[in-house]
Amino acid sequence: MEVAEVLPDFADAFAFEEFNRMQREALPALLERDDNVVASAPTASGKTALAELAICKALADGGTALFIAPLRALTNEKEADWDRFESLDYSVYVVTGERDLNPRRARHADILVMTPEKLDSATRKHDSRRYDFVTDIDVCVIDEVHLLDADRRGSVLEVTISRLRRLCSPRVVALSATMPNVDDVAAWLDAPPACTFEFGDDYRPVDLNAGVKTYTHGENTFADKYRRLYRALDLAEPHLREDGQALVFVSSRQDTVQAAKKARDEIAERDVPMGARGDYDFHTESKDLENDTLRKSALDGVAFHHAGLSKNDKDLVEEWFKQGKIELLFSTSTLAWGVNLPARCVVIRDTKYHDPLEGEVDMSPLDVLQMLGRAGRPGYDDVGYGWVVCDSADADKYRRLLRDGKEIESRLADSLDAHLNAEIAMGTITDLEDVMDWLETTFYYVRGQSRPEAYDFPNLRQRVRDCLERLVEQGFVETGENLSIEATSLGVLASKYYLRLDTAERFAAVCERDEVTADDLLEAVATAEEFDSVSARQSERDAISAVLVGQETGDLEAGERKVLAILRGAASGSTPSELRSDAWVIRQNATRLLSALQAFLERFCDPHAANLARRVEARIENGVADDAVGLTAIDGVGPGRASKLSKEGLSTPGDVVSAGVSGLVAAGLSEGVAERVYEGAQSLPAVELEWGAFPDTVRTGESDVHQVTVRNVGEPSQAGIRVTVNGVEMSSVSTYLRDEETIPVGVFGANEDELEFTVSVAFPGEPLVPLEESWTVVVE
Repeated sequence: MEVAEVLPDFADAFAFEEFNRMQREALPALLERDDNVVASAPTASGKTALAELAICKALADGGTALFIAPLRALTNEKEADWDRFESLDYSVYVVTGERDLNPRRARHADILVMTPEKLDSATRKHDSRRYDFVTDIDVCVIDEVHLLDADRRGSVLEVTISRLRRLCSPRVVALSATMPNVDDVAAWLDAPPACTFEFGDDYRPVDLNAGVKTYTHGENTFADKYRRLYRALDLAEPHLREDGQALVFVSSRQDTVQAAKKARDEIAERDVPMGARGDYDFHTESKDLENDTLRKSALDGVAFHHAGLSKNDKDLVEEWFKQGKIELLFSTSTLAWGVNLPARCVVIRDTKYHDPLEGEVDMSPLDVLQMLGRAGRPGYDDVGYGWVVCDSADADKYRRLLRDGKEIESRLADSLDAHLNAEIAMGTITDLEDVMDWLETTFYYVRGQSRPEAYDFPNLRQRVRDCLERLVEQGFVETGENLSIEATSLGVLASKYYLRLDTAERFAAVCERDEVTADDLLEAVATAEEFDSVSARQSERDAISAVLVGQETGDLEAGERKVLAILRGAASGSTPSELRSDAWVIRQNATRLLSALQAFLERFCDPHAANLARRVEARIENGVADDAVGLTAIDGVGPGRASKLSKEGLSTPGDVVSAGVSGLVAAGLSEGVAERVYEGAQSLPAVELEWGAFPDTVRTGESDVHQVTVRNVGEPSQAGIRVTVNGVEMSSVSTYLRDEETIPVGVFGANEDELEFTVSVAFPGEPLVPLEESWTVVVE
């Protein structure tokens, strides 16, 4: 069955010319019906083509397709793969973070690509103009639906699909690796039997011989890595000697590099023949690699692959592996989920990995099965060999996994309160009956019917009542007449900013303080529940103490001190090398939390506190000094340019406007950049104060009211104006400052020699340092 015969208009969208047996059997359900489809099939059997068939049908009908990728690293790969659709005049758009989102492109895209987390966030805000595109989806393809069983991420996928189905009723096509309870997923998605497929191992293009090998666990974890590496090489060596290829999965990016270096030396010592060594043409081609370490390794037929490599280097490694020039490849698990890169032998060297937010955790069973599924090269091998290398204490667990597979469970119960709060905040749940109606749309409900005892199904209604009562007690939800349910401001903010409920409570408590400092904000983020599993390794503790020297952190646990040290280091632009491996992930999460904390402060505290949070966030994001952080509000000014301008005495957008293009050129910017930066600075709010007839003196006992004018000579923006006298707040106002605002100020002859009046103007949404001006009145 040729692609061109079945889909003549879309033949160029596929990377092959003929459908295989599995694809042929699923094809009528995908192309000739409109029902939801669930297909479970072995890794490397061609599931991606099923996704593409569903997308082609939607496009042919004039609709919009959504593809949910399990990992962020894979969304960009899909965008690159699907330039085949672009060549047919269909647009593909990857929906990224809040600030990078282009709503117009998303709205006009034919194919959207998102992770479950991005889709969850977007559907929570579906009624905003920015995210309304998510209500216009005709087919939703879930790649790797067995992600439902993943800790924390699984419940996100589950509730998001349920929500999307209520919002716009798209056709759902769910694909997964082999799973024993595919019928439960089909029941959840209302896929009829004719559209539910469970393709067994006989559909694997190559048979899989999988097993478990143990190693002797020692005292030193560093030495253990090398014990496992030698074990992996022992397993791979026979295949390498027969011109086969081996793929070895390790736990981290750095480990791929170190393992490849060590393996290269070991293979040379064992005198294993590697074809790349004598290939002069390949020697020349390898000069195209940007990573020097990778180039040296690849020349010996050994390479590494991880998400941190440049696209050029990843593409070259993948191509050379397919061509057989790379015979031994070390990779992180990302490769198992994304690129179709099979090998005769697959070895999982590491079954545990270090997660910056979770500490040491076990590789998920789904990841293990996915990686082993890469064993066996269609068209080259009759059988693939897959091995799990683990400590003897874990051996039986992995043998059971390989023998019985992994049933997919719901993880919704673990975070039911947060997801329930989100639905109430969106207004989709208004009473207890709505809660039960919502719950019946979840995989949790379906799986509970299959395993009532394990899911405590008979007591489900009571559990939901208890959960609702907790939300009311904690202030996220309030009840009204006839047992109606409505979200409070706290509940709405917790949902909008994707917070764990304990974190939302902590942020609300910060807003109740008389005065909020930058230290308060950093500590609130460092102690957030989102970082509750961060651990500080022994090798990191001295670096943490050095960053926090002189600061009172006695109540903080080791993991919280680590987060705080990383945030302080990021804000100053100097993260110690010992903390850098985890710093990126922690910083990304911290800036998201600070953005949420800014919204809390704006809602429950005042604009000045919100502006402080925005400045702290910008400092952590850019690593610039507090007095120069306002420069990062200018489009095109990142940490480098901000530091350069600051050193030249230009530390605010106002300084940039005053300097003009010529001044910016004198400060070291090229003329083109200077013009863009100057225009960017002009597009920000800029304030001037006029004290008018404000007096210089006042007699004791006398009083009068005078006026101060706050004029915005830049772009309109939300602003907070505060007036203090001798440090005590007299008045404050929050306003949308378009042109000018007149502030009445009472001048009272008090029991003081002098009265210092200070007017401060802050912009909560911009990292601009507040403008402050003072006027001294002498009391006679």
